[in-house]
Amino acid sequence: MEIKCLIVDDEILAQDVIEKYILATPTLKLAGKCDNAIEAITFLHNNKVDLMFLDLNMPEMGGLEMLKTLSRPPKVIFTTAYSEYALESYEYGAVDYLLKPIKFERFMKAINKLVEQFTVSMQEVSSQDDDNSSIFIKEDQITYQLKTATILYIEAYGNYLKVHTPDKTYVIRETMHEMQNLLPEKEFIRVHKSYIVSLAHIESIMGNRISIKGEEIPVGEIYKLSLKERINK
Repeated sequence: MEIKCLIVDDEILAQDVIEKYILATPTLKLAGKCDNAIEAITFLHNNKVDLMFLDLNMPEMGGLEMLKTLSRPPKVIFTTAYSEYALESYEYGAVDYLLKPIKFERFMKAINKLVEQFTVSMQEVSSQDDDNSSIFIKEDQITYQLKTATILYIEAYGNYLKVHTPDKTYVIRETMHEMQNLLPEKEFIRVHKSYIVSLAHIESIMGNRISIKGEEIPVGEIYKLSLKERINK
């Protein structure tokens, strides 16, 4: 397993420490280093990255603000000198939260957690054809197997998600980031902070609205470019 990493930090010394740790870890490969969020967003548009070491406190745009602009972000390990953002960072599906100065032992603990997540994800990947791919979701105390082809769109609902299908709407306790990682990337796209849609079920797009089975779904400004790129493909 080779995990491609991107370092996003405005402090050169902090970059150097993380780079040193990456080079000392056989499963990790350094894909790039960025001094700010804008540079990192451009890098991610042009390069495949599995893991991002993301500083929370940067000028112009912080780590959390940057993460909100990405329709399908890589795995994230936050790095910062401040502990007060820890709880909020986990709401965005962070693998871990490292406090500076970062010790190698603590760094490796985070990487081991990441490798475990990747291993579980690989085990859950279906060997069936795309048309037959499915996911497991849990509503109340019942676990359902859903074919991904039947999912119309996902909608944020407070601390829950609504999974809309032609026959039923399921209410599950997951985050949008967790659901993005669960769904096949080439079949689904996030179009709003509160919506993920199935590309196959889009009936029409007019302005900032997508129509699916008579429902009008908003397209957020920061997601318009990603949607346009996917449609053009």
